[in-house]
Amino acid sequence: MMNNKERVLRSVRHQQPDKTPYSICFTQKAHRKMADYYGDPNFTDKLDNCFAGLDTSPQNAWRETAPDIWEDEFGVQWNRSVDKDIGVVCNCMVTPDTLKDYGFPDPADPSRYAHYASFIEAHPNHCLEAMIGFSLFERAWTLAGMETILMAMADNPAFVHELLDRILDYNLKIIDHACSYPIDVMHFGDDWGQQTGLIMGPRLWREFIKPRIRQMYQRVKAMGKIVFIHSCGKVDEVFPDLIEAGLDIFNPFQPEVVDVFEIKRKYGDRLTFHGGISTQKTLPFGTVRQVKDEVRRLLDEVGKNGGYIAAPAHAIPGDAKPENIAAMIEVLNNYSTVA
Repeated sequence: MMNNKERVLRSVRHQQPDKTPYSICFTQKAHRKMADYYGDPNFTDKLDNCFAGLDTSPQNAWRETAPDIWEDEFGVQWNRSVDKDIGVVCNCMVTPDTLKDYGFPDPADPSRYAHYASFIEAHPNHCLEAMIGFSLFERAWTLAGMETILMAMADNPAFVHELLDRILDYNLKIIDHACSYPIDVMHFGDDWGQQTGLIMGPRLWREFIKPRIRQMYQRVKAMGKIVFIHSCGKVDEVFPDLIEAGLDIFNPFQPEVVDVFEIKRKYGDRLTFHGGISTQKTLPFGTVRQVKDEVRRLLDEVGKNGGYIAAPAHAIPGDAKPENIAAMIEVLNNYSTVA
């Protein structure tokens, strides 16, 4: 019998594991609902998720500067009065006039990696991933503002290139430090999409984003690790570019924006897909039977011959029904892959 690390590695090699690996995460509201449903505040410890995640943030990276206002290590302030999980940016750290004076955090801060050795030792059977959230486009717009970045792509491209290059330099140093440890995966977060396509369109994505993610992905590959990207929305038009850049695992694989079965048939020999279980429709609005049928079909069809890590398409939202979440977990736990 394989362990979770072996299942993930086999899936990424596009080979059939004994059981499709899975990964489930929750928003705060959904977590509270499930803790009540199970009568167990520690229910996530029993989920048998295939990944174990390592942050790359320094110690005390976040501080609450006012009620519901949280400041990150970059000085960006997030209003969490409504969205308790992420928040909404409410300040501006960088403009075209101030970029040269802005100081990035120290990627070599030892507190970023102080827990790595003990965490890795404690999780020998998990696929270990180090994570850089808001890794390029998102880091740029959180620093300078979404409108500023999108407008500057058209009328001040030099500013965007300079800012992205500084983010890239910071990221490459984080990658070098994190990948020097015996981890398996480098996980990047960078949302490029909306429900109908790329936010900036494919031409600008290829000008500003692709050359830099290629450098990041190739640095990871050179260190013998797997490359994982989380990018929400409909971004499948750049899947060939991502494959060329060196991507291994794509998430969130949203069934609301792509035909997940067709995408697996088209790219499943070159990409591993992570996600696929509907968080916009089935988990909040479906029945228990519909949830079980959807998950089984994904395991049977998308999970065939590897190349799949089953998961909700995103962190489970607060409006998902607890009985539907429990049904999904039941199938993921007990459904063996047919070779």
